[in-house]
Amino acid sequence: MRHFRIYKVFMKQYLKTLMEYRTDFLIGMLSFFVLQASNLIFISLIFSRIPHLNGWTYHEVLFIYGLSQIPRGIDHLFTDNLWLLAGSYVKSGQFDKYLLRPINPLFHLIAERFQPDAFGEIIIGVSIFVYAYGQLGLSFTVIQWGLLVVAILAGVLIYTSIKLIGASIALWTKKSQQFLFIVYQLSDFSSYPLSIFSTFIKAILTFVIPFGFVAFIPASYFIGKPVYPLTILWGVIVALVFWTFGYQVVWKSGLKAYESTGN
Repeated sequence: MRHFRIYKVFMKQYLKTLMEYRTDFLIGMLSFFVLQASNLIFISLIFSRIPHLNGWTYHEVLFIYGLSQIPRGIDHLFTDNLWLLAGSYVKSGQFDKYLLRPINPLFHLIAERFQPDAFGEIIIGVSIFVYAYGQLGLSFTVIQWGLLVVAILAGVLIYTSIKLIGASIALWTKKSQQFLFIVYQLSDFSSYPLSIFSTFIKAILTFVIPFGFVAFIPASYFIGKPVYPLTILWGVIVALVFWTFGYQVVWKSGLKAYESTGN
């Protein structure tokens, strides 16, 4: 409850600032719409020349794409401050303030920043998902809708865990934004069927940096493609393993190794 009250205070302060800079917020959302539109045009151009992509139809690819954007957007909405940890907070000494207050420093870091332009990603993701769902003639049961929610939450945790691991490296190196950016860019592969990529890339996105569990693997289950048994459960296990490793090992070890740099 105490952490929830603190989060409410941060939210009120941030929303007040947001209202003062509405133009920046609208431009941020518009940029996401433009980016997503360009990606959709690219997919449409591909399917204008071929009937399917390694066995995947146009609307099946859209289903994966839409599903991939929802957890990515939710993660972006709440944990964007991890990018600043990776980029400048350690080097400038700003990270010290999170260690001086009597609350969990990671909670403080995440709760301090709320990124509403991520609604652009979420809206686009939901819209594409709903459109593809209808075009594919799918009809989920109540259990399947529940599994979809679980899959999305697992996807959010995978995104956050990978971002936390990459950002926490800055606690040793002072800056890790470039490394985090390279790793995070691999998430673009998760918007498409992994089966179209090489065995090496599929292995990386399944067993090393598990973006495949964010959209492709759960989407395969919901569409009816051959997938691993207990697909959604495996996604949850992967998410929990990466979060535990990211928080308990990388983050906490980084806090012990951290040395303030000052200004």
